[in-house]
Amino acid sequence: MQHQLAMAVKDQASGAGWPSVALLSASLVSGGLVLNSGAMVVAAQAQTAPAAAPAPSPTTDLIRQREQELDAAREQQKRAAELQDKLRADLAAIGEDRTKLNQQLIDIAAKVRAVETRISDAEARLVPLDARETQIRSSLDQRRGEIGEVLAALQRAGRRAPPALLVRPEDALQSLRTAILLGAVVPDLRERADRLATDLGELIAVRKTIAAERDQLAADRGSMTADQTRLAALIDERQRKQSAVEKDIETERARALTLSRQVDSLQGLIAKMEQDLKSAAKAAAAATQKGSPVALNGQPNLAALKDPGRLSPAIAFASAKGMLAFPVNGSKIREFGRTDGVGGVERGISLSARPGAQVTTPCDGWVVYAGPFRSYGQLLILNAGGGYHILIAGMERISVNIGQFVLTGEPVATMGSRSQVASILAASASQPVLYIEFRKDGTPIDPGPWWAANEGEKVRG
Repeated sequence: MQHQLAMAVKDQASGAGWPSVALLSASLVSGGLVLNSGAMVVAAQAQTAPAAAPAPSPTTDLIRQREQELDAAREQQKRAAELQDKLRADLAAIGEDRTKLNQQLIDIAAKVRAVETRISDAEARLVPLDARETQIRSSLDQRRGEIGEVLAALQRAGRRAPPALLVRPEDALQSLRTAILLGAVVPDLRERADRLATDLGELIAVRKTIAAERDQLAADRGSMTADQTRLAALIDERQRKQSAVEKDIETERARALTLSRQVDSLQGLIAKMEQDLKSAAKAAAAATQKGSPVALNGQPNLAALKDPGRLSPAIAFASAKGMLAFPVNGSKIREFGRTDGVGGVERGISLSARPGAQVTTPCDGWVVYAGPFRSYGQLLILNAGGGYHILIAGMERISVNIGQFVLTGEPVATMGSRSQVASILAASASQPVLYIEFRKDGTPIDPGPWWAANEGEKVRG
């Protein structure tokens, strides 16, 4: 009997069987061991389980699976069509209102980045949970023999009748001896049963937490997919209107690529763009003519950031120290001024980001270059006014054009699935890397003082 129970426990312990085992506890009552009403004996269930129904044929299973896949595809197609209809209606409502379009872009981009943060946090929480589940399951697997003995003893004790005192003396004596023996054994048995119950309880709790985290993760990913689709439509609309204004955008883009091949340094690229390229020169001139926004009582006018229809920086870049957000969600892997590993020092910072992450502008500015450049991958250069330039590199795709004015928090690019920056900048990074460099009058400067210390201090568009 004990052997059968142990084998039944082993069968239940393998695979997903452990979470279905209820908590076990034992208590000593009148010198005997009894099970709580919530206890479950796996072996008894294994013995009394009804015969399994005949397994369906492989053909039936395949047909059912194909039907389910078809139903899921139809539902997904229906949701996509509904989303497209809503997007068309929203774009029609926006019409030619640039202010509304800008506000929508900033809001949806912020929402996408917030969901990216939640997904990263959930994935980080799942790592120790998965490790703990593996640890508990491994411990239970190693103690299968002990668990079988405990369950078998509990099963026998639960079925044992109380001592019969009004029968033959021999029977009474045997019952008494058994009770005395149980009294000596029970403390150790109960300790082992309690230890098993604790492990099983923790395993069940961990698996419930993992299931909840994964459900929320799936919901967040679905929400982000819908938001990214909406954002892509808004970006396309923004660029369509930009193209309508600048008829020669394609010619300018080709001209920019040609000029970029004629220079070797970032400073030379900036100078070449703002001197020889019409749209970039126009943006540079606008940055110079607008000058620095007037500060109120010596403080930047943060209220101006709430105007999505502005055509020049809301606050002076020099006044934005301690207020800017990173262009992408990620962790810093390279610091300004640190050795770059090849005898030089870092001129900017590098952030390790999620594949496909959204890139937004840290500040207002005019685009003076957008395209590939040397070992930087896709490079975006913003003229922030006051002699400041912001260089952002390593994206897979840029979604703005040269000469365009962009607002703080506006989506301008997306990361790829791997690092686009030269290995010298991200030698040890397995994820996509975004490189950011600040320049004042052509000289790289430490961007550290400009980054906000916490979420509440960041400027918002």
